[in-house]
Amino acid sequence: MKRSLVIALGSAALGSALVVGVWAQGPPPMPPGGQMPSGHMPHGQRPPGAMPHGAMTHDMHEQHHPAGGGPGMAGQGAFGAMSEVVRILETDPATDWSKVDMERLRQHLIDMDEVVLRASVKATQVPGGLAMDVTGTGRTVRSIRAMVIPHSAELEGMPAWSAKAEPIADGVRLIVVARDPGDAKTVARIRGLGFAGLLVQGGHHGPHHLAMAKGEMPAAHKR
Repeated sequence: MKRSLVIALGSAALGSALVVGVWAQGPPPMPPGGQMPSGHMPHGQRPPGAMPHGAMTHDMHEQHHPAGGGPGMAGQGAFGAMSEVVRILETDPATDWSKVDMERLRQHLIDMDEVVLRASVKATQVPGGLAMDVTGTGRTVRSIRAMVIPHSAELEGMPAWSAKAEPIADGVRLIVVARDPGDAKTVARIRGLGFAGLLVQGGHHGPHHLAMAKGEMPAAHKR
């Protein structure tokens, strides 16, 4: 009698577990009125635009987990710029390693760092544009003159504005004005960009770095 009772109780418990398992795997019950509660989707359906589970593309995975599982960033900005140039040189069979000068590029990147992060800029509106006194101390003064004076020639070559730079105490005065003083949009653009925005104008920076590393920069252009 006792044995029969134990078997019966065990069978009932097993049946309850099976019911719970099926219930958990199946869709939730539909409440009265046929409306699913807010935030719930019927089983097997996804919110519009949602990505299916496991559908992350290979490219997306590589973006977050580079091959080999190592970090994807080469380091800080200067290190990354040099790393990029070295990869280009190493994949180019025409590279003349007897002329390559990565130290020259490193010094230029130091100058960039000094100017971008340590120089002081006093900007004054002038007719048609902006005058900027870019100054510093120590190494920063040399970096300002090494970068800003050559860059003014790049700005001068652009069609919408004219630029010139002249040495001043502890730095350089850069003046950029619209070629057409009545072009209010260009005048506003110059003033809005300011020194930082004008410094990055033009697409010469990448080729300039590569040419410098390859030893192809003119001797007169020291940095």
